[in-house]
Order: sequence, then structure tokens, then C-alpha cells
Amino acid sequence: LKSGSSRFSLCHFPWHQCLVFLGSHFWHQQSMSKFDFSKLLQRVAQTGTPLVAGVGVLAGGGWLVSNSVYTVEAGRMGIKYSRFGGVGNSVSKEGLHFLLPWFERPIIFDIRARPHTMTSLTGSRDLQMVNISLRALCRPDHSKLPQIYRNLGLDFDEKVMPSIVNEVLKSVVAQYNASQLITQRELVSRMIRQRLTQRAADFGILLDDVAITHLNFSPEYERAVESKQVAQQQAERARFLVVKAQEEKKKTIIHAEGEMESARMIGDAIKANPGFVELRRISIAKEISSLLAKSANRMVLSTDSLMMNLGESGHADLHAGAPKRR
Repeated sequence: LKSGSSRFSLCHFPWHQCLVFLGSHFWHQQSMSKFDFSKLLQRVAQTGTPLVAGVGVLAGGGWLVSNSVYTVEAGRMGIKYSRFGGVGNSVSKEGLHFLLPWFERPIIFDIRARPHTMTSLTGSRDLQMVNISLRALCRPDHSKLPQIYRNLGLDFDEKVMPSIVNEVLKSVVAQYNASQLITQRELVSRMIRQRLTQRAADFGILLDDVAITHLNFSPEYERAVESKQVAQQQAERARFLVVKAQEEKKKTIIHAEGEMESARMIGDAIKANPGFVELRRISIAKEISSLLAKSANRMVLSTDSLMMNLGESGHADLHAGAPKRR
């Protein structure tokens, strides 16, 4: 800066000295940074290697322990797959078990019974279409778990049950008529269970229960059955009416025979004793008088109309029957 002037002059600034100073300062900073980084590496190499090794050992030991054991829960069983020998023949029951990490892995089976409901459309012996539904409880045979896994896998029931159920249902239903499927349902269910159990055993599957849940026929057959039932009911009613008419005829004949026999007996009684008529009049008069006495109405009738003039008729009959004196 010049004295007496406020302006800055760039031509008089010491550029060479400034550049030399900046270069030396930058080189000093670079050398210091290199020196500090190398010291840090040395310190890490001296104190950090055992720490890293310890952490690695702990992590490896934890991984080894966690992968060396496995647990089989209740209702399940397990088998082992080895990278050397494949699926083993030993079966692991419930509890804690050991294995070689990476070389072996567990395969867990659910051995509890599981329900399966399947529907099949098949034909009966009389060529009627039948829609039948079956419910089965199945579970794997724990002694054959290695064979089941080799041949079918974990979803063995989904692969086997639909096919064998359709096969057994079609073979059994074809042996019965449509009416027999209803009247002999217990026998049909028992035969289905026997054959289905035999077929499932070929695949290492056990069946705890087999039951027919639904049994439906075609709409045409159901209408035909309903019409047949109505016709049978009408025939039964007509048969009942015929029997009723015959019984009424017998009743009328028996009643007429009884009336005829009663008339004959009354005639014989009158011939044998003329006083029988008077006795009948007295009994009828007693019945009429008892009915009039119980009635709430009050009526005045002549004794002749009620056949209650017993005195005059009796005296007349007596006078008529008495012998004349000479």
C-alpha cells in the first residue's frame, strides 16, 4: 500500500514468497497424515488382533452350538438328512437332539391325525349317478417316515388321499344299487373303510376313521323315488279302504243276523208268554220318563203318545185274556 492512498496495488504483492509458503505447509500436512495413519495401523495390529480373534471365536462357537441341536415338538417326529448318506433310517421322537452342522439337517413330520373330506361322482350298479362325500382321518406311520419322505415328501397326504379315495369309492359303489346305498349305508361304509385302509397302508399312511358324510343322487332319480313313494302310499291307502269296506260289510251282516235272531227270539217269547209285550212297554216307558225328568224343558204330553198309559192297557189285556163266566 502506498502512503496517502487507499487503493490496493496487486503488482507490488510478493506472490513468489506466498506460493513457496503454501507448498511447504501442504507437504508438511501430508507427511504428518501419513505418519499418523501408519501409527494407527501398528497399534491396531498390536492390540486389535486378539480382540477380533476372540469375537470370531465366540461367533463361530455360537453358530456351532445353535446349529448342532434341534427340538422335536409334541405331536411331531423327525428324521435326519446327511450330505454323505442321504436320509437316515433312525426316527427322532419328541425332545432335544443333536446333529453335525452343515453336514446334517433335520426333517420334521407332523404325525397327528388330519381330516380330509373328498367328494366323488360315481355310478351305482343300476346305473344311477351318485355324489358321495367321504371324511377320513389320516396320519403317517412313524416307522415308515424315511420311506415316506423319499417317495412322497412332507405333503404325502395331499398326493395320495384324493387318488385312492376316488378309486375305492368307485369300486365299492358300483357293487350296490341306489336303494341299497341308502338302506345298507353302514355296510357300505364298513367296506369302504376296509379297502381304503388297505390301499393307504401301501403308502405308509394309517387311517383312524372313515365315514360317509353326504350321499346325493341325481334330481331325476330323486323325483322318481318321490313319485314311487307317493304311489306306494296311495296303494296302501286304497288297500286300507278295501279292508275297511270289507270289515264294514261283515259288521252289517253280523248286525242284521243279530237283529233277525233278536226278532225271532222276541216272537218266540210272545208266543210263549203274551205278557212279554207288556214288559217291553213298561221298560220303554221307564226310559222315556227318565229322559223327560232329566230334560230342562217342560212339556205336557198325553200318556198314550208316550206309551205310558199302562193301567188301562193292562186292565184291557187282562179282561181280554180272562175266561168268560157262564
